[in-house]
Amino acid sequence: MFKLFKKGLPAIFAIASIVLLVAFYFSSKIYSEMNEPIVIEEHETIIFTRGSSVRSLANQLIERGYLQNKNYFLIWGKLMRQETRLQAGEYIITPGSTLAELLDNMVAGNVVQHGIALIEGYTFRQVLETIQNSPVVTSKLKDLSDEEIMAALGHEGEHPEGRFYPDTYYVSRGVTDKELLTRAYDEMARTLAQEWERREENLPLKTPYEALILASIVEKESAIAEERPLIAGLFINRLRKKMRLQTDPTVIYGIENYDGNIRFRDLRKDTPYNTYTRHGLPPTPIALPGREAIHATLHPDKTEYLYFVAYGDGSGRHEFSTNLKDHEKAVDKYQRKKR
Repeated sequence: MFKLFKKGLPAIFAIASIVLLVAFYFSSKIYSEMNEPIVIEEHETIIFTRGSSVRSLANQLIERGYLQNKNYFLIWGKLMRQETRLQAGEYIITPGSTLAELLDNMVAGNVVQHGIALIEGYTFRQVLETIQNSPVVTSKLKDLSDEEIMAALGHEGEHPEGRFYPDTYYVSRGVTDKELLTRAYDEMARTLAQEWERREENLPLKTPYEALILASIVEKESAIAEERPLIAGLFINRLRKKMRLQTDPTVIYGIENYDGNIRFRDLRKDTPYNTYTRHGLPPTPIALPGREAIHATLHPDKTEYLYFVAYGDGSGRHEFSTNLKDHEKAVDKYQRKKR
């Protein structure tokens, strides 16, 4: 028996050697396939949808010319225990990267992040247009009224204007408009609460919402950052003296189908947002205020200013006055002389 086994050893070794050589050959081919730099000239993306399989991913890679042998790809995924751990999303492929790196990124969920900018001074309509017109956003709220949108967000009865924090939000493809609006709403709520908690004493603002309303006016009236506390202080002074705010942006907000020109008749037509005809704050914010505008509103400059007029030279700067006589002179200097 031992002699027979001894005689068969060379054959066993030969077979084992062949198996090892074959295994080494294929493993080196698989490794080479998965770690060969992908030849592309610029960044490209690939989308792996929820419910897709590693096999469908392989087919997509072959169609794009990134993969030559599907079986090698599938074997690698199985050996590396990655085939069932791939996360859905959009992934970037950079020149010189490899398929192995792509799978690592897909397991880690390193999806492409797209920036969606909600700008200070945007109205709610502009916010919705920006979000819902983005090609990476899935709309769940399209064709809903403002009231229905706020109810869907869990804030039934609230007016949407000014409720969403202006910022650049980085999202992955497929994010819903509801998810993004929820993020922006929560961020504004946090910011407003923080600033309100640290507000100066004895301001003529009873609630955080009143601060939000005035901050939206400060945002629309401020073209340059350094003037925000001055403008906020001016409006605070007018509120304390029970003077009308007399600010054009609120009038414009109350005009239906505003054509870009504000006329004298607009200033005389009474609406809930006409601060020339009504005392106090308008009923809601008129736009998105940024943190700086909110901070300025709750930490206004202590001045005696009651009036201001724009230079009108494109600089965004204003001339501030403490009395009507000086204000009229400034208006003559910067506005009337140009008519």
